[in-house]
Amino acid sequence: MTEKAYRYRCYPTPEQETLLRRTLGCVRLVYNKALDARTKGWYERQERISYKETSSILTGWKKEEDLFFLNEVSSVPLQQGLRHLQTAFNNFFAGRTKYPNFKKKRNGGNAEFTKSAFKWRNGQIYLAKCLEPLPIRWSRQLPENCNPSTVTVSLDPSNRWHISIRFDDHRDLRLPSTDKQVGFDLGITSLITTSDGDKITNPKHFKKLKKKLAKYQKALSRKQKGSNNRYKARLKVARIHAKIKDARRDFTHKLTTRLVKENQLIAFEDLAVKNLVKNPKLAQVISDANWAEIIRQIKYKAEWYNRQAVSIDRWFPSSKLCSVCLNRVESLSLSIREWDCPSCHTHHDRDINASINILAAGLAVSVCGATIRPVPVASPTAKESKSRRAGALKQKPKS
Repeated sequence: MTEKAYRYRCYPTPEQETLLRRTLGCVRLVYNKALDARTKGWYERQERISYKETSSILTGWKKEEDLFFLNEVSSVPLQQGLRHLQTAFNNFFAGRTKYPNFKKKRNGGNAEFTKSAFKWRNGQIYLAKCLEPLPIRWSRQLPENCNPSTVTVSLDPSNRWHISIRFDDHRDLRLPSTDKQVGFDLGITSLITTSDGDKITNPKHFKKLKKKLAKYQKALSRKQKGSNNRYKARLKVARIHAKIKDARRDFTHKLTTRLVKENQLIAFEDLAVKNLVKNPKLAQVISDANWAEIIRQIKYKAEWYNRQAVSIDRWFPSSKLCSVCLNRVESLSLSIREWDCPSCHTHHDRDINASINILAAGLAVSVCGATIRPVPVASPTAKESKSRRAGALKQKPKS
């Protein structure tokens, strides 16, 4: 049994849209007020406020005259917003993310409904306080005998409504085993280079619309804040960003699904993408290449389809190692895309050679269950260190 979520476009009626926008506003308000209360509680009184205490505070807010409108929407999304805030603090204290930020209206928002706040009837979803089912464009049907456990309605900055339906998938998606194995190297010019010698060109979705985006962003910067023309200009910019995001997501899903279904073992490097994007010269192209999402999708899709995803240590010298004689060169700059092995004189394409080495290391990891790391240089013994120091003392000083 696997927990999945299907995402659909939805087109709420005017009455439903009014209620949903009010719900999103209340969720945002409760989240921001709870974040402000927890922040002030620590910095002003050195007091830790937990989720349980913010839940009690929410009950008090609903009784206030200025916040009585919180009772007009379902209470479940408000409570879920507090749980999401607690998750954000847990991630912050674990060192995975930065301190939680306040939610902004222009970024849209989302509202999460659990089983007590919606009904699944005849293949339709009825949200709390809505008499009519939510109009959804069913691009694919839910699997048989799978009932939704959670429904999340979201509004993106380009004013598009989406609904994410989470359910437990009881189907057996495991594919028959195959003898095909592949290792791949991630890059910028060629997004993926496989050990079979195939190179998949980087589509560079952001670069295709970069000039058009700059044009609309320039027009947005000239509009007066708070005006209707600025709102229209902001929507144009948001739609360009949404187009880039959708194209990147679609390409990544198709690519990773094909790699997982065609190969029994997929080997790749465990790259620290979060550190790589700190380079200001490469941050934009690395983010547009979507490396982290490619690796993440391969990992969970391999579990679905009975495949093996093997991660290689990021310090493994895949590019500097000759895949024929295993000779390792001392240095190899990024500008060198092809090189000849000084030992066996084999001509290598840098990316193909790296992917072949990654596959070999992945096979070793899958068999031995160990992490492949570069061979460390042996440190000198105590006797050798002493003789070196003595030899250094005997040298004459430079004149």
